[in-house]
Amino acid sequence: MALPSWKARVGLVIMALGALVALPRLAIAQVAVDLELILAVDASDSVSAAEFDLQVQGLAGAFRDTEVIAAIRDTGPTGIAVALVQWAGPGQQIVAVDWSRVSDADSAAALARQIVAAGRLIMGETAIDGGLAFAMGLLTTNDLVARRRIIDVSGDGETNWGAPPDRMRDRAVAAGITVNGLAIVNKEPGLAEYYRVHVIGGAGAFVVTATNYVDFARAIRIKLIREIGEGPLSYRPSSPYRPGAGQHRRNG
Repeated sequence: MALPSWKARVGLVIMALGALVALPRLAIAQVAVDLELILAVDASDSVSAAEFDLQVQGLAGAFRDTEVIAAIRDTGPTGIAVALVQWAGPGQQIVAVDWSRVSDADSAAALARQIVAAGRLIMGETAIDGGLAFAMGLLTTNDLVARRRIIDVSGDGETNWGAPPDRMRDRAVAAGITVNGLAIVNKEPGLAEYYRVHVIGGAGAFVVTATNYVDFARAIRIKLIREIGEGPLSYRPSSPYRPGAGQHRRNG
């Protein structure tokens, strides 16, 4: 039998090399979770060092909370995946804690430690649209597959640099992503309404209000219980979120 021509042999080698290159990609299996949750935290100049620390401690404390952990457990054996993003002005966004799978008290405590250890990484103006765009990129380029995807935006001010957030919010909603908000209203009393009109969107989207940074810990706990608890087993906390509760409060 005649041997293949040199052109044919080269073609076979190229095909073989192509198959080898493709193998790692084929070997990467997607990780299934019930929820992909991005915590997008305001790190703009309006947030002092003490105020930023209150956000960090509030987030870490929430993942040590028994009812938050119960909500996570009730999502099922796959749990949830959480990433922490700090955002400020245009081009000023960074992953402070990369995707972490959380399914029980131990993994939640590990995430709390990572949140505290990350520290503050950026400062700048307030560009909510940039934070949303960055978070969307993290949700659409990871190796996770989830029934629900949520961007959890917290902040103390309206966008003051770059484009309004509406268009990026609409792009997230079109991609099946829900955007929820936590408005800290001590500096801008009308911020909760701004978040309702310009920031949040998607299935079941809502805003929770914190009267100030000290109140952040309470607000983020309520918010996480509601977001996570809308999983397959419909977890209901002992101190449930009440629509409208705390959402029209003004700094006095």
